[in-house]
Amino acid sequence: MPYTKTIRIGTRGSKLALWQAEYVASLIKPSGYTTEIVPIETRGDKILDVSIAKIGSKGVFTEEIEAKLLDGSIDIAVHSAKDLSSDIPEELELVAFTERELVNDVVISDRQVNITSDKLKIGTSSTRRVAFLKHFYPNAEAVSIRGNLQTRISKMKAGECDALLLAYAGVHRMGYDNMIVDKIETSYFVPAVGQGTIAIECHKKLDFKKKEIIANWVNHPATEVCLHAERSFLKTLHGGCSIPAFGYAHIEGDSISLKAGIISLDGQRVIKVKRSSSFENVKELGEMVANEVLNIGGEQILKEIRQQL
Repeated sequence: MPYTKTIRIGTRGSKLALWQAEYVASLIKPSGYTTEIVPIETRGDKILDVSIAKIGSKGVFTEEIEAKLLDGSIDIAVHSAKDLSSDIPEELELVAFTERELVNDVVISDRQVNITSDKLKIGTSSTRRVAFLKHFYPNAEAVSIRGNLQTRISKMKAGECDALLLAYAGVHRMGYDNMIVDKIETSYFVPAVGQGTIAIECHKKLDFKKKEIIANWVNHPATEVCLHAERSFLKTLHGGCSIPAFGYAHIEGDSISLKAGIISLDGQRVIKVKRSSSFENVKELGEMVANEVLNIGGEQILKEIRQQL
């Protein structure tokens, strides 16, 4: 097959996913390479009447896209980094992470509501957010709301819930900032691993020049080093995207700080550990935090979660 200066980008077909693919394409454009966006429907997009945890925790939003990487139909895949499983197929690799957006969770609504004092029905499809709501906002009732952002907002306006709990990044990228009624602090409501950044995945055998283009034009090194710490934590914990684990790494001076842990499904027990390391030891930092979390009660919580899910 003749070499072409076109990079085929595989993505989910939602408005947010396409926005992310277009954004990556815009970063590639100055390199002189052209791009082609290939929308791919995933299991998580098709099955909307069942919770993500019940569909299965591995690759709900990525499996079909990764299959296209494996058969060569696309050159790179663009994912929300928080949707990625802790283990990706052996033949594939993550080659870039875009500069991270604000990582906070936010409450959005079409009217003025107060999550602290009002008795609200909060729409979310995340086990982490449900558990954190039970722990920090016991007055709120979590309601399972699935679908893309626009679908969820329509369901909220139709009365299925009073507000939605979402990642700031998606809300902001879709232009719904005016609906944000509360930005929740990461000091206690710790985000999911990878929240706020876009991950680029490719086949290990992808042409070197194309890999180089992605690394040079798309990757944000400061975000990348943080994500390696977070993903090392998740991999050691053996947590899928339906496990209510959380992890947030950020740069503090000349070191990386990682705050991560797990919360029980009923929100009663939170195991949280914060540790720091040099940039060179981020993988070990993730492993160390995960092992500490497991040793001080996380293993028992994980066992119970797997039985319940």
